[in-house]
Formats: sequence, structure tokens, C-alpha cells
Amino acid sequence: MLHLGGSVEGFSDAANSSTAKGESLADTIRTVSSYVDVIAMRNPKEGAALLASRYSSCPIINAGDGGHFHPTQTLTDMLTIRALQGGFEGHTIGFCGDLKFGRTVHSLAEAMSRYKNNKFVFISPNELAVPEYITQYLDESGIEYTTAERLESVIGDLDILYMTRVQKERFFNEQDYIRLKDSYILDKAKMSLARQNMIVLHPLPRVNEIAPEVDDDPRAAYFKQVKYGMYVRMALIAKLTGVL
Repeated sequence: MLHLGGSVEGFSDAANSSTAKGESLADTIRTVSSYVDVIAMRNPKEGAALLASRYSSCPIINAGDGGHFHPTQTLTDMLTIRALQGGFEGHTIGFCGDLKFGRTVHSLAEAMSRYKNNKFVFISPNELAVPEYITQYLDESGIEYTTAERLESVIGDLDILYMTRVQKERFFNEQDYIRLKDSYILDKAKMSLARQNMIVLHPLPRVNEIAPEVDDDPRAAYFKQVKYGMYVRMALIAKLTGVL
């Protein structure tokens, strides 16, 4: 918004709003939408953005709703894929890490399933496997996918590797987090098994799932992804506010 010459109002934590006093989401949205031209909303509850859209007098951008979806990140990912891999079709895409709670994974898998000849490889421990509602959607859509527990065994087949962090904030048991947080670490040794034209994406922030030694590899595209993300969000805001 600032790059477009606009200004920003709002709060980064609902605890700093009237929600902390017991105000409903509906009333918060009705109030805030009276002051602004567009609302970018991140909420820990699945479906919150959809609910907000029913009460808002301005457009709502879903910037992530719990472990459900993250549409703006998906637009970022897809622009990166188009720019670096030439298009949206015919890719083998590996999703690695926290696939259970990773809303960016859920969003991108559903979006890329709409294009021809894409295949998915879901790489995770059983405890962090992709949710059933995603695999059910893929089954119903006739999309080919496989699962794996070892990144080394499949990285050579991938055109795109989408790494994710194990999200501490999604765990109720810290012991489970500690046990699983280092399940997958991408390093030079694993990259040596990958295709020369594979790209590595990550929604960020990373913790230690991608070793810093990978950053200088020309296939590491996650910081380019950040720049594309700025362009995508600028375009989306401009479209929704009538600038484009």
C-alpha cells in the first residue's frame, strides 16, 4: 500500500483492538471497513476472512486464515513459478516439511491442480502429513500425487521444491515440536541430487529447514519470491481499489 502512495491503518494483533473487550469479528469488520478502502486480514481461525467478507463494506484480502489457506502467498508462488519455470503446466512439485498446518501448501496445491499435467510429491513425517481434505480434493480432481518420508529419495524427480518450516505456534505439545522440527533440512548434499533446473521456494520465514549454504545456489529462489510477492500484493490492492 505504501508503494502505491497509500497509507495504512489497523493493528497487527487482535489483542490491541476492541476484540480484547469482547467485540465480535462482525462488529470489528463493520467498524474498520468504514474507515478504509481495503482490508488485508490475517486471523488464526479457519474461515475468518470469508466470514469477514459478509460484513465488510470494502474488499477483504485473505492474508491467511489459520491452517486453512493463504491466497496471497499462492499468487506470489505462482508468479515466481511462471517467471522462473515458464508456466503453470507440466511440473512435478515437491512439498516438504509441515504439510498438516502449512496453509501455503494447501493453497498452492489446490491452485496448481487446476493446470494440466502437474504432479505432486508430499514429503513429511506421518504426524505432519497433508490433510485429508486436500488429498480428497486431488483424488476427486484426478490429480496424480505420491507421498514420501525421505527428501533424498525424491528430490531428483522435482521441478519445484517447496520447503516449509515446522510451525511451533501450531503445536499444543512442545515435545512434539522439538521432536519434529528438524525432520527435514535442505543442504548442499541434498541439492547435489536435484536437477539443475529445479527451483527451491519457501514462503518464509525459515528457521533451519534450509541451510544458509544453499542461499548462493542459483536454484534458490526464495528471496526472488519475496520481490514477486511485493508486486503481486501491489497489483491486488490496485485492482481492488480501482486503480487498475
